[in-house]
Amino acid sequence: MADTKSALFQNLLQLADDHLILGHRLSEWCGHAPMLEEDLAMPNIALDLIGQARSLYTYAGEVEGKDRDEDQLAYLRLEREYQNLLICERPNGDFAHTMLRQLFFACFMEAYWQEALTSPDETLRGIAGKAIKEVAYHIRHSGEWVIRLGDGTEESTRRTQEALEELAPYLPEFFESNEVTQALATADVLPDPASLQQKWLDRIAPIFAEALLPVPDLAPAQTGGRKGHHTEDMGFLLADLQYLQRTYPGLSW
Repeated sequence: MADTKSALFQNLLQLADDHLILGHRLSEWCGHAPMLEEDLAMPNIALDLIGQARSLYTYAGEVEGKDRDEDQLAYLRLEREYQNLLICERPNGDFAHTMLRQLFFACFMEAYWQEALTSPDETLRGIAGKAIKEVAYHIRHSGEWVIRLGDGTEESTRRTQEALEELAPYLPEFFESNEVTQALATADVLPDPASLQQKWLDRIAPIFAEALLPVPDLAPAQTGGRKGHHTEDMGFLLADLQYLQRTYPGLSW
């Protein structure tokens, strides 16, 4: 069993990687969204995620105690050292794909941050308190689009259903437990993701009912992100994400 300090560092890193990678993916929509309002909304959500990533990396560096700051943790690690969920690194696909992915992630993090609000760790409670306000907006925004697209035209319904089929294999990874999450759950520091599955299902069920979409099956399928095993898309993403820091070393966030 991992000790609490080591487990906390690893868990913070995992959460930070999720938010940084998904935030980067969303930022790719800037200038390409289907309407002006979305060209403003999606970069704003991306900034929320990247801001949360920064808070998590900063605290991870403090817990680690090796003088690594948020820039070093975010931009100067190798691909196998990132521990984000695979769904976060998936290419954006079309608009329906992006909105579904965002809804799935936001509903998971809402349940996660709600549990973290009772943590004995004051810094974690502070991060959770700020993040949960932002994630409520993310759910409202993406949920309204999923309903509009799922119960929309014949083409929007088809594309949304295709996106659901493509993303479904990546959903069970949200709820995987491991030595790190179990150690922190035992100490009541952070929740075990496995305990959040029913809350997540209860959150998306009414949205999917309005969208006329079936609730996805959570049978285990794609996994490995928490162990640094990534899809072929991750290397291209990191090449873009780390370009400035690799080209001009020493830049600060």
